[in-house]
Amino acid sequence: MKLVTYIREDVDQLALLVNGQLYNMQDLHPDLPSTMHMFLQMWEDVIDLALAIDGQLKSGKSPRTNVHGVPYEDVQLLAPVPFPTSCRDGYAFRQHVAAARRNRKVDMIPEFDQYPIFYFTNHNAIQGPGDVMCMPDHFQNLDFELEAAIVICKRGRNITAAEADEYIGGYMIMNDMSARLLQMEEMKLNLGPAKGKDFSTVIGPMLVTPDELEPYRIPAKEGHTGNNYNLSMKCWVNGKQVSEGNMGDMDWTFAEIVERCAYGADIMPGDIIGSGTVGTGCFLELNGTGRLNDPNYTAQWLQEGDIVEMEIEGLGRLVNKIVAEDSDFSILAQKKNV
Repeated sequence: MKLVTYIREDVDQLALLVNGQLYNMQDLHPDLPSTMHMFLQMWEDVIDLALAIDGQLKSGKSPRTNVHGVPYEDVQLLAPVPFPTSCRDGYAFRQHVAAARRNRKVDMIPEFDQYPIFYFTNHNAIQGPGDVMCMPDHFQNLDFELEAAIVICKRGRNITAAEADEYIGGYMIMNDMSARLLQMEEMKLNLGPAKGKDFSTVIGPMLVTPDELEPYRIPAKEGHTGNNYNLSMKCWVNGKQVSEGNMGDMDWTFAEIVERCAYGADIMPGDIIGSGTVGTGCFLELNGTGRLNDPNYTAQWLQEGDIVEMEIEGLGRLVNKIVAEDSDFSILAQKKNV
């Protein structure tokens, strides 16, 4: 099942996406909620009904005679989960971590293979396709990060990895936008990333439930627990492909990350959790590799007007444009005692 949130009469509307057409949830059945927030809160009560209706639509049947689809291309998309309860980001791809450390000429950190980690980011900065608004300091080494993400669909606490997949409502593309100069400066103080990450995290364009991805399911890596999926991941900037990886290369599964998130803490319907960057999935890594191989390599960062397109097999294509805010205010210029 593919779930989409879009603007309808100035409010967010939840719809099923079937064969390029959007069918509003509440038009399909009065017991189905009209928003993603309500759907996640009611998940266990409505998921079977929603899946059954999705199956009817896919077979060419409509549950109600007066229901008509809206073309997917004709609507203004929002983030599929437009008002998440929290947002965490993980660190699941060993290839990315190893390459970034190699490029800095430091050894691979052994703790990566011992436990999965995550950080909290700004859930109020979640957005979907469209313009990414950036302040002047964000353009100091502005970067994308190609990731996958999940949303939690029921409350839980102290969940084991063996049962954690039951708490995953669906999967999305995530672009963890990153202002690298801000990030690197604040992390010198052993906190963060905060200001380097809190201005925009993009998810979308749809939420895809696990049943839809069953044909792609593969075993987790040896010694690991949880569902894993053979899904190609790609990113283009201004039409030029810059990244390519696979969701199946996650060394830590989402189930294992959820296990850590839920240890001694409640996870809630609407919590978003990202995978971390896939190998080759950001300019920071690509620039480091380029300089390692060629001292004259010219680093690339995102610029005003750039178009960033991300695609994960089965999860759609996420498109954003980098836009400059109408401001010259700089917090980097506010440093004291320099």
